[in-house]
Amino acid sequence: MPRIRTVAAAAALACVAGTALATAPAQAAGSVHIYKVYYDSPGSDRGGNSSLNAEYVQIRNSTGSAFQMKGHTLKDASNHRYTFPSYRISAGKTVKVHTGKGTKSAGHLYMGRSWYVWNNGKDKASLYKPSGALRDSCSYNSTRADYKMC
Repeated sequence: MPRIRTVAAAAALACVAGTALATAPAQAAGSVHIYKVYYDSPGSDRGGNSSLNAEYVQIRNSTGSAFQMKGHTLKDASNHRYTFPSYRISAGKTVKVHTGKGTKSAGHLYMGRSWYVWNNGKDKASLYKPSGALRDSCSYNSTRADYKMC
């Protein structure tokens, strides 16, 4: 009979522990990642600044805290690169990195380029940490759409 009590006690303890774990709130870590690549700006590609700025990569911070992007690098498959200046993405927010020229503002950064970076049919956007380690990437291979949600 002592063995039955031991098994019953162990089972009861396991149920209590399982219930405690099941009711603990889940902590979603989130990430800082490439959210969208708008690779084919509207209209013909004549290189005007407004057309260049309609081409962008959107970075999303899905963590619960603001995130400093300084030193991160955004690259395409041809190794065109943009290094982030000091810029904080608030928790749950995004920033668009436009190809053309402009003034840094909330939600908008500019590469300062005078020609397109993202190929209209196939390319890969990669986001690297300041250490050089890959943080995230997003590939696309389609001329049927103008953008890719990553």
